[in-house]
Amino acid sequence: MSEPVQEYTGAIDRGLEGVVTCTTSISTIEGSTLLYRGYTIEDLAAHASFEEVVYLLWYGWLPTRRELEEFSTDLHHSMALPPESFGWFHGLPTRVHPMDFLHAVIAGMTLHDPDANLVNAAATLRKSTRLAARVGTIVTAYQRVRSGQWPLQPLPDKSIAWNFLYMLKGAEPDEQEVRRFDTCLILHADHELNASAFSARVTSSTLSGIYSSVMAAIGTLKGPLHGGANEQVARMLLEIKSPDRLEAWLEAALASGEKIMGFGHRVYKEGDPRAKILKAMSREITREVGHPEMYEMSARLEELMGQRKGLICNVDFYSASVYHSMGIPIDLFTPVFATSRVAGWCAHVLEQYQNNRIYRPRGKYVGPTGEVYTPIDER
Repeated sequence: MSEPVQEYTGAIDRGLEGVVTCTTSISTIEGSTLLYRGYTIEDLAAHASFEEVVYLLWYGWLPTRRELEEFSTDLHHSMALPPESFGWFHGLPTRVHPMDFLHAVIAGMTLHDPDANLVNAAATLRKSTRLAARVGTIVTAYQRVRSGQWPLQPLPDKSIAWNFLYMLKGAEPDEQEVRRFDTCLILHADHELNASAFSARVTSSTLSGIYSSVMAAIGTLKGPLHGGANEQVARMLLEIKSPDRLEAWLEAALASGEKIMGFGHRVYKEGDPRAKILKAMSREITREVGHPEMYEMSARLEELMGQRKGLICNVDFYSASVYHSMGIPIDLFTPVFATSRVAGWCAHVLEQYQNNRIYRPRGKYVGPTGEVYTPIDER
């Protein structure tokens, strides 16, 4: 008989809720406050640009004017994809989930990056710049190609937010539209040790490289319990159709045990500050585009879910009506999330490398012991 398995006496927490796995100075949640490097998300959303926030997440301080100009120039000139990539868009199937397509193109980028397998700080920063600059270009090129149009080239004298909207729609966006989208990018840029950031850190801890780490994060973000929730919220609102149908729809959904997407959070218990900012944006933009019912349904559903289930809405909830009102296709909501969150993923990889130790948790074994192999004819 085999030796008994050593009993594990440590704490077990499904989903690692509340378990601290590393130290970080990138971002943190304190009550209902989200901080990026010590700055509140409200302060940054109101005053900063996405490029400033990327710099802050990577370097630890807000840039001077000269630092921002140099950083933005490098970032913006990196938005264009390598010439070899255009064959991928017409060679890869586009009738797939956009996150799978994004994952495939990021993998393809490693084949044409001389820094691909270098893990030193300078090479990782160069690759971070390419990744943060190009995810939006990939997402918009995908949309253009599947719509029968040729991808547009980014303009290096314009911001990431401006270029995303321009390359997506084929028309120059107005200032207010750019500012709103820039704010959305800031709100989604990082969020402490969320599932996709943790995936990136676990992968980078093996020294596999930042491309592998970002691909792991993309796969994690795709899930409907993480970044994919905003897609489900939009589909839910379109299914409900109008505020007068909402209460009956909710009663039926709750009675059948259906999960209402966009509600609840593992850390926030008093409110998600990002959702509050997006709620105000949703109220404005839905009225401007002539679909105030999208906001009205959302606000009423938020109220009812608080009353009946004691749940708060999260960032996915109001981002759905905001993105829909911006004319972004629903299945691109999660890739838009990735366009922003890649900045945070890169920050976590950079930080992981500074004090690396490979992740190796334990699992409590609850299976059988003492089994003896039986020849196949005797089973």
